[in-house]
Amino acid sequence: MTSGPQVTALAAADKVLASKGRSFHWARRLLSPLHAGRATRLYSFCRYIDDLADEASSVESAQANLTLVSQAIVNGYSTDLVVADGIALMQECCIEPAVFHELIAGMVSDLGLVRIKDEDELLRYCYRVAGTVGLMMCKVLDTQNPRALAHAVDLGIAMQLTNICRDISADAMVGRRYIPACLIGEIQPDALVMPAPDLHPKLQNCVAHLLTIADRYYRSGEQGLAYLPAGARSSILAAARVYRAIGSGLRARDNAYWRGRVIVPTRVKLMVTAGALLSVPLRPSFWIPFSPHDDSLHHALTGLLGLSSLSAVHAR
Repeated sequence: MTSGPQVTALAAADKVLASKGRSFHWARRLLSPLHAGRATRLYSFCRYIDDLADEASSVESAQANLTLVSQAIVNGYSTDLVVADGIALMQECCIEPAVFHELIAGMVSDLGLVRIKDEDELLRYCYRVAGTVGLMMCKVLDTQNPRALAHAVDLGIAMQLTNICRDISADAMVGRRYIPACLIGEIQPDALVMPAPDLHPKLQNCVAHLLTIADRYYRSGEQGLAYLPAGARSSILAAARVYRAIGSGLRARDNAYWRGRVIVPTRVKLMVTAGALLSVPLRPSFWIPFSPHDDSLHHALTGLLGLSSLSAVHAR
């Protein structure tokens, strides 16, 4: 039976998910009540950590707040209601603290000068802030097969790459450049907000390239669906396809991100979800895994926290 504090925490988390995580809020409808509640609480905790980094009054304040969360995770206790519920969820689902520490490391990296130099650095960042969430979702969904983990990381990376392509202008407005210098040169963020016409072709090619990389990770993410509990597969499939539709929206605009933030309207979510649920479950690969994980997708992730369980899987 759910306790009073957990009911309160879940209600608060649901408001966060509905306002800030619309794609996940949509896909959550396909989960069981238990798994939907856990996934909502996980999103709320991760979003709270993200907001500590983005909404603090100063870099020093953000660093101090994130350090407090890290220490609370180590101690297994916090007086902050959101952090306390996150710790309770970690304990309930046996989530490794190292995974959360890597997520926090990703948030801390946003506090400094964000100038990604190459694709490997970008993939490492995507693992920290989103691949880790894939690992935690596996625990939240009671996934038993460890082979799901590598694919869950890939789906998180794919979604974060999509985010980065969609939000180039918004990120640039706060002084961050996630698109790698190896693709566009050492362009400063202010030049990316509303780029000069002579930069358009280079930037459009860059977005197209990153969305193509994201597609590789989306495909790997979907290849891991068969490792998930049967009741969770449709929800994760819907979330992946709705998020992937953001990239389709960018492509429809010739990858000109400066024309406005791409939003997937409800009617498109319905079409994408229905199309996925009417076709993908008919494939044998939705029920029985056929393709081994492509380990080259993780070549840039060596040494990052939370990957010990993946290393054992890759070695088999």
